[in-house]
Amino acid sequence: MSRVRIVGGQWRSRLLEVAAVPGLRPTPDRVRETLFNWLGQDLDGQHCLDLFAGTGILGFEAASRGTATVVLIEHDPRALAALHKAAQALHASQVEIVRGDAVRFVRTTPRTFDGVFLDPPYRQGWLERVAPWLDRVVRPGGWLYVEAEAAVEHLGDWHTVKRGRAGQVHFHLMRRSQA
Repeated sequence: MSRVRIVGGQWRSRLLEVAAVPGLRPTPDRVRETLFNWLGQDLDGQHCLDLFAGTGILGFEAASRGTATVVLIEHDPRALAALHKAAQALHASQVEIVRGDAVRFVRTTPRTFDGVFLDPPYRQGWLERVAPWLDRVVRPGGWLYVEAEAAVEHLGDWHTVKRGRAGQVHFHLMRRSQA
């Protein structure tokens, strides 16, 4: 089993186990460092959603940096077991782990979030499937972080304000377009 390292915050340098799930690809350290530089290192009081949690590294990284809550959505049982193990090891009481379908969650949850991490499996159309529901779960002034196999200019009413690329990973910080 491989591991991924938290790069900042109260759990800096802690290692989390990565479940052996086909297609699971943790966001690289360098990309996470860039993302949290974009967002600001301190996420105190924010409420975040990691819609395709996988390893959970984006959500745990946010929790390490002071979020009030982080909800991790994952459907694979092996990945879920690793997420629960990590949350327990870190005593991460602000992390909520939900077994479920990402589209169903964004369509039905009454909750809203300051930021949403979107790092779905590649080449399966997940971004397009969740896009119609993002406005209902992200608070005004909120942000999206999107990882994809290709550059993303727009996602529904969201547009890219910052972007980067690491190998074959395209990553984006998006904000809602103003009317």
